[in-house]
Amino acid sequence: MSKTYIVRRSLVALSMALAFAPQALAQIPRQDPANCRGQAEILPLEPLQAITTRGPVKFMVEMADSPREREYGLMCRRSLAADRGMLFDFGKPQELAFWMRNTLIGLDIVYIRADGTVLSIARNARPLDESPLPSNGAARAVLELAAGRAAQIGLLPGDRIVHRIFPRG
Repeated sequence: MSKTYIVRRSLVALSMALAFAPQALAQIPRQDPANCRGQAEILPLEPLQAITTRGPVKFMVEMADSPREREYGLMCRRSLAADRGMLFDFGKPQELAFWMRNTLIGLDIVYIRADGTVLSIARNARPLDESPLPSNGAARAVLELAAGRAAQIGLLPGDRIVHRIFPRG
């Protein structure tokens, strides 16, 4: 399978973490930023920790684990608190790519391996930019944080994410 095919097949709006076939892209139209409509906050929030060389950092995250929740993710949100995020669980490791269609705020996109270690980070993804941001390897999950937050806490590839979907270790 060519890399181009994998990226195209798994192209996902940054705040949409569902891998889907290219025809699904047409179902997610661009929206006028002034009138953008996304989904309500996904409750209940769940605890998550990022374990960095600077120490653990706690977040409360929305879980995008249904196809619809992954599809809409953080689209149309106007802000994201420093201690909040959204975790997208794909269930099994796969090549992923996110984009920022209808995403009005800058984000850090953290690709996470099945064992909970950080694979890669797309830092400061620009609002509304539709360029694919690939995982560069197989990721089970994606954590979206406010833009710049990963650098602020010192989050790097190889660091650990602690959440119920990852094995304890």
